[in-house]
Amino acid sequence: MDPPVVIWEQEVRSLLHYRDLIPSLEVALGKFSSRDSAEVIQPVRSTIPLQKHSGFMGLMPTYMERDGILTTKFVCFYKRQEGSALPAVQASVVLLDPENGNLKAVMDGEVITATRTAAVSAISAKLLMRPGAEVLAILGTGKQAQSHYTVFTEMFSFKEVRVWSRMREGVERFIQSVGGPVKGCASVEEAVRGADVIVTVTGSTEPVLYSQWITPGAHVAAVGACRPDWRELDDVLMKDAIVYVDSREGAMTESGDIILSGAEVFAELGDVINGSKAAHRERTTVFKSLGMGVEDAVSAQLVFDQWKDKK
Repeated sequence: MDPPVVIWEQEVRSLLHYRDLIPSLEVALGKFSSRDSAEVIQPVRSTIPLQKHSGFMGLMPTYMERDGILTTKFVCFYKRQEGSALPAVQASVVLLDPENGNLKAVMDGEVITATRTAAVSAISAKLLMRPGAEVLAILGTGKQAQSHYTVFTEMFSFKEVRVWSRMREGVERFIQSVGGPVKGCASVEEAVRGADVIVTVTGSTEPVLYSQWITPGAHVAAVGACRPDWRELDDVLMKDAIVYVDSREGAMTESGDIILSGAEVFAELGDVINGSKAAHRERTTVFKSLGMGVEDAVSAQLVFDQWKDKK
């Protein structure tokens, strides 16, 4: 058996492209929602609290029998103080040989996490946003905000992109880093009023986005607040919107936006892809993203295959 390879951040970034990843993720989301154990076995993420450090570690194993993919991601989340230089997320993905159990590769998980999360949000917009959407609003200015900006501006033709952060410096850094046209906003309300698509990628534990600011028919991709007591969206928005998720089991275990609001989950994205549930483009829609192991599995396999081809 060959020794395991280590694929660092910059190389992962150079090997993982949205043009390859998005079609693969669409197939994987459909397979997950089919609930066929020969396609995907993926338990809900297990977590260990890191109380001393205001964080927790998540373990995300996945086995795709027909595709021959076996992976686990180790990810640590932290609730950092505003302006902290420490990372809010650190992650590593391991790829194993399902027949022998040996380690094939270890790779940077932060790039994979940011890239596949943004790609799935873009898939949600592709399925659920209304035709002719012109204005994109991004709440947050971290790595997830940047990856979402990249894929949303690659896939869709928005006439205006707005961004908001609690810190003006964050908005300025974001505008300089993305290299494209962006309007910085002083408040959430300013950012989202009249927006067709809203992406929330904040570190908030309390609602920052309120129903009264949102144009009926807007699509919200809610990416932050990945714990059962964390929120980004208010109760009225959650209850009035048609709510889609990546995993029902994950949402009912981990999403404070859903658990605390009592909102009903209408469908998984995979249900829409499989044609078993409708895409209600005419209604206000919320896609609550928590991230799934199958998304990491598909991404890691793509990176590994590209690495082999390159070598």
